Amino acid sequence: MVLLLLLLVPAAPLVTLGLLGYGLGTLGRRGRYRSAAALLGAAAAGFYTWGLLHVAGAVVSAEDGGASSSPLLPCRTPGQEERASKVIDYSVDYVPLRFVCETTGGGRYAGESVPGYVNPAVAVFALAALVCGAAPALVSGRRAAKGPAV
Repeated sequence: MVLLLLLLVPAAPLVTLGLLGYGLGTLGRRGRYRSAAALLGAAAAGFYTWGLLHVAGAVVSAEDGGASSSPLLPCRTPGQEERASKVIDYSVDYVPLRFVCETTGGGRYAGESVPGYVNPAVAVFALAALVCGAAPALVSGRRAAKGPAV
């Protein structure tokens, strides 16, 4: 799990910058839909990167075993001390992105390490990017179905 974070944390900003560069570079040459899809994909990757950094920080905090490390710091929420005292381990969910605290008896709950706006923003921007990416194929399919213009 930590190894996957070590791979994703440097790769996610590169994907964001790559999509941003492609989107801006093709703005006038390739068409509106491709550029829009790349820019929306860059926004989705950027939000995912932001959430991934929060998760990586929570993992580093959870792995730090020092004074005051039990219960795990990312699993502590105000007013939920009883629940946090039963935490025995953690895991990371990548879709939706969250730090998950595992309790005795098989229970699980999401820690508050990822800001609440990250996952909805990733979903909206990714869906918009998919729609913009598929739009040229749909438009050309409709033109082909109409037949040649007279």
